[in-house]
Amino acid sequence: MDYREALAWLYGRRRQGERGLGRVRALLARLGHPERAFQAVHVLGTNGKGSVVAYLEAAFRARGLAHGAYTSPHLWDFRERIRTHLGLIPEEEVVRFVAWARAEAWPEPPGFFDLATALAFHHFREKGVVLAAVEAGVGGEKDATNALARVALTVLTQVGEDHLEALGGSLEAVAREKAGAFREGVPVVTGAKGVGLAVAQEVARAKGAPLYVLDPKDPLFALPAPPALRGAFQEENARLAAAALRLLGFPEAAIAQGLREARNPGRLERFLLEGVEVYLDGAHNPPAAEALAREFPAYHLLFGAFPRKDVEGMLAHLLPRARTVRYARAGEGALGPELGAPFFEDPWEALWHGVEAAKKDGLPLLCTGSLYLVGALRGRLTP
Repeated sequence: MDYREALAWLYGRRRQGERGLGRVRALLARLGHPERAFQAVHVLGTNGKGSVVAYLEAAFRARGLAHGAYTSPHLWDFRERIRTHLGLIPEEEVVRFVAWARAEAWPEPPGFFDLATALAFHHFREKGVVLAAVEAGVGGEKDATNALARVALTVLTQVGEDHLEALGGSLEAVAREKAGAFREGVPVVTGAKGVGLAVAQEVARAKGAPLYVLDPKDPLFALPAPPALRGAFQEENARLAAAALRLLGFPEAAIAQGLREARNPGRLERFLLEGVEVYLDGAHNPPAAEALAREFPAYHLLFGAFPRKDVEGMLAHLLPRARTVRYARAGEGALGPELGAPFFEDPWEALWHGVEAAKKDGLPLLCTGSLYLVGALRGRLTP
């Protein structure tokens, strides 16, 4: 079995039954409980999780720690999800893990995210990771990442309406699912507001978890250096990361270096094509689309999305500032011509169509709606 065959098997694993930790815990037990080998910062929230992890990861590197990072989804290669101080997880390790998992008999067959999470924790142990930044997938309490055994600190970015169907159907239910991952006595840093904050406060009190709420005037959330990632909304993510690092005892120099050196591809990432500014951003829900649209007075839009997303809600924020719009299929299983016209099966063709329109007025081309769309385009834009 080669790497491509291993990925095909992984991607074919579908979770059966209810969401929960039983399957991932069975995996971890058979692996000898790698989740007990390292401490972690558990990063929860609707948007901004990947950016917070990027700041944390850069600060871990600045301090010279044997560190890990686990994020999802990837843009181009599955290995992007699992990183350590030594780089991306090697292909051969993915293949070995898949060969092992395929040969085991499972009373409850694990799904893709169960397997990916167990592989990440196993890899962290194998590489001697002492501290990892771990991004939750969907939710919190029932998410596979909540099998972490040694959470040193929790970050809850904010709570918005995404994955409503999977998480209970209301904003309060989403907030309870995310806050359900808070640990007894473990500090929580949050940028949540409104209903999300009220639920976080209630759960934190019940669990005796110190709660630190984002306040730009509070020295805990001060920025010792300008954040490297583009966008006004990144300031909030950077402040949350800075506060988390201070609570972990990091020196200011390492925090500042982490803020300056963070990289998070596909989040307001800029390219220049024939004189046209092209921005790729993985905004895939209405709050993210609203924040993204505020970054530009006007633009040309390339949009693609998947069926379970709130397409109408996203476009309500994006279309008012769009001079022209084109739609493309974001990936396998993504929405097609029903999105609107003009529609392109090939996102690359749609991108160049948008570039030609943007040449006429000098406005940027904004490509968004799905990280899978961003990944497809970015794979062609970078070597």
